[in-house]
Amino acid sequence: RCRASTTCAMPWPRRRLALRVDGDHLQLRYGAQDGSTQDNGAFTGEISAEMLAKLGCSYVVVGHSERRADNFETDALVKAKATAAVAAGLEAIVCVGETLAERDAGQTEAVVKRQLAAVIHTVGHCSSEIVVAYEPVWAIGTGRTATPEQAQAVHHVLRAQVAAATANADKRVHILYGGSMNAANAATLLAMPDIDGGLIGGASLKVPDFLQII
Repeated sequence: RCRASTTCAMPWPRRRLALRVDGDHLQLRYGAQDGSTQDNGAFTGEISAEMLAKLGCSYVVVGHSERRADNFETDALVKAKATAAVAAGLEAIVCVGETLAERDAGQTEAVVKRQLAAVIHTVGHCSSEIVVAYEPVWAIGTGRTATPEQAQAVHHVLRAQVAAATANADKRVHILYGGSMNAANAATLLAMPDIDGGLIGGASLKVPDFLQII
């Protein structure tokens, strides 16, 4: 069952911790970059959420901008993937973000709220079991980064949306920034009140930079 409510019908199986470093009280858990909407069947190449959970994964990313753009994933498909993940006991990392054209058109808030609404209104009170990642598409892998103030403004909108959907969920849901966070800008971004962490991309492949962010 999800932790948010004892009436939720979604199962909550045991999780396995990938690694724990007790001396530093550091817990490392792992996840997958994508998951299927299907539990089983003839879907060659798809990995079900149940399979990921049995492998010991704690998380699965859904709705990453590259999946939305390159694989034509719609809000409805992202919703289905997130629902399957939560039902399998995984925390879905739900990615939302606007393109440069959408930002220039003043549509940032409308876009991210639409993308998030598709998920939180479906999983209901289990919305407290997801992680939200704001990744402005124009700042992914480009070296461009939203200013801390720009990122905070969107994170504040997302937190308010989560709070409106489920009581107190805004205090439990982590909202990450995923637009080219690196060793040089992580401290200023993470100092913002509504930025709880980072969805690290390229910087995670550079060990000294990643350690500095941590």
